[in-house]
Amino acid sequence: MRTGFLPKSAMARGPRPRLLALAWACLALTAAAACACAAAPLHLASISRYHHHYIHHRHRRLAAQPRLRSGEALVLDASHGKVLYARRADVPAPIASISKLMTALVVAEARQPLDQRLQVTSADRAIGRGAFSRLAVGTRLTRAQLFHLALMSSENRAAHALARNYPGGLAACIRAMNAKARALGMAHTHFVEPTGLSSHNISTPHDLAKLVMAAARSPVIRRYSTSRGYTIRSGRRLVAYHNTDLLVSRPSWHIVVQKTGFTDAAGNCLVMQATIDHRSVVMVLLDSWGKYTRVADARRVRDWVETQLDRHPVRQVASRT
Repeated sequence: MRTGFLPKSAMARGPRPRLLALAWACLALTAAAACACAAAPLHLASISRYHHHYIHHRHRRLAAQPRLRSGEALVLDASHGKVLYARRADVPAPIASISKLMTALVVAEARQPLDQRLQVTSADRAIGRGAFSRLAVGTRLTRAQLFHLALMSSENRAAHALARNYPGGLAACIRAMNAKARALGMAHTHFVEPTGLSSHNISTPHDLAKLVMAAARSPVIRRYSTSRGYTIRSGRRLVAYHNTDLLVSRPSWHIVVQKTGFTDAAGNCLVMQATIDHRSVVMVLLDSWGKYTRVADARRVRDWVETQLDRHPVRQVASRT
């Protein structure tokens, strides 16, 4: 058939001739497609082989190690006590507001009344340079509400007020934080204040994994650290707070406990215990270079862990320095 050729009758003017011309054009296209199909099987087979090759090598890269952007990291299969991944996991570094997990833990273990109302004072305002807070001096909240804000939204004045009202005062709370660290075997951890604003609050990913697992046993910390949002009354204003960890609001994540942190010295940090593929997994991500990178790293870890658990029931990866 000669494609591109139309009889003179099809080129005449009027509705019916135009339809006839369209029919001839369709026939021409059909013939051209039929001619091209002869070479298609080889082309499709080549595409299929390339796709299989790509998927295979992508799976191998994913299984080898997660491509994390955090400076220090640890991934622990808490169900079996096995380290799955470690990067600079024994290097002490500032931990920013991850410190609030230890503050909350020792205050919770003091078993003070959660419904007791406490006042935010000027002492909670003067807690250090760069201490952002939306709690006005004079605000009265229950201890439970202060727990909620300190863990969910990393409220600095809330954490400081909790520590200041600890039995024996602020100094006693800091001593209790360091004593608890020693009791948990956190050999490279030290605290000088309860909020994490000081760069002298230091720890390692290995130590923080122990803190996360201890915090996960506290009902108060589990409840408030994974809350999505909360509104309090401060004076005449209603102040809405949200969780600093974006993953808490994702229905695909089952997070047991979490805490974020940021200072210039520590970078962006995230620790959590989550259930992945019916296993309890602890992630410690420190010194991430971007606010959203720590969230992306957590997603990369989850994808990688799921691949690891599919390929190996338990696998230990050596630490890298």
